[in-house]
Amino acid sequence: MSLDTMSLSLSSAKFSSVVEDDKKQEAFVFPKFVVMGHRGFGMNMLQSPDEKMKLIKENSILSFNVAVDFPIDFIEFDVQVTKDGCPVTFHDIFMYTQEQEVITEKRVTEMALHEFLSYGPQMDGSNVKPMLRKTKDGRIFEWKVEKDYPLCAFEDAFVNVKQSIGFNIELKFDDTRVYGEEELLQTLDNILKVVHDHAKNRPIIFSSFHPDAARLIRTMQRSHPVFFLTNGGSEIYKDVRRNSLDEAIKLCKESGLQGIVSEVKAILRTPNAITRIKDSNLSLISYGQLNNVVEVIYLQYLMGVEGVIVDMVKEITEAIANIEVRNEGDCGEDDARKCPVMFGEERKKVNISKDEISFLTKLVPKLLQ
Repeated sequence: MSLDTMSLSLSSAKFSSVVEDDKKQEAFVFPKFVVMGHRGFGMNMLQSPDEKMKLIKENSILSFNVAVDFPIDFIEFDVQVTKDGCPVTFHDIFMYTQEQEVITEKRVTEMALHEFLSYGPQMDGSNVKPMLRKTKDGRIFEWKVEKDYPLCAFEDAFVNVKQSIGFNIELKFDDTRVYGEEELLQTLDNILKVVHDHAKNRPIIFSSFHPDAARLIRTMQRSHPVFFLTNGGSEIYKDVRRNSLDEAIKLCKESGLQGIVSEVKAILRTPNAITRIKDSNLSLISYGQLNNVVEVIYLQYLMGVEGVIVDMVKEITEAIANIEVRNEGDCGEDDARKCPVMFGEERKKVNISKDEISFLTKLVPKLLQ
């Protein structure tokens, strides 16, 4: 099955009323190990000394199209809805800028579309409202990257990114707010209108950390799979559904979701959960900074994870471009301890032995630190 036809593996029936059959889980299987570009070509970490994390403005059309130049299957990006009902691609809940030496903040969802688009660089070269970013620890940085680019509406991604690339659309909500169902439904309906008008045959996945948003968008449409995002207990929330992989499995089964997107640390800490996820007829992909470590990607591939969301798109895609699966019987007697996987550039193709798999597994606790 090609990525172009993945969405066809699911029912195309539209949601009309909430009946018991609508909660039925429909299996979704990726046709191959998939690589997804995080916020396009990678997230911006302005506090990082690594210049690769400050190369291209995340969640921009430029970032999406640079990522598409590499052998990826999906781009992952965040979608919020402005107060006038227009979905936009932006990760942070608040927009920061500096006016007359005073730092100001405003919720993205409290802006009209034209106000949102007025921040940062404009197509005419102006930049009246320079963007700042606040980190989790409260520090504020100038949002300065090597290749900046204007902000964009959700619709622009469909129009300006080639049709064959899949979209993993993260439905973004504020962790500190309590949303009523009516508000969630209206937000999701605005997003679905854009998808309905522009998706065509593009592979689409919806994902969200918000349990009820994931549940509702599953009932509102049947054409595209819905995955639940979880950090698997790396952080603890009031909503217990967010606090472990087992809770994520339970939510998916109760809501008819098709898969889980887990923080990679949760997978490495509880590898037995992979079996429980598979036994629950769910797909599994991962995200997190450890996915920029090539060895961690290899280990997940061998463990049965079906895909990864990465920031280092160039480095990771080059490293796994030549993954080759072989049967144990294909190895000679002198190669009897070799694992049935090869990877790397052709001139640097590497065999992974069982001893090396054991070493990678023992390396996990150090990686988690």
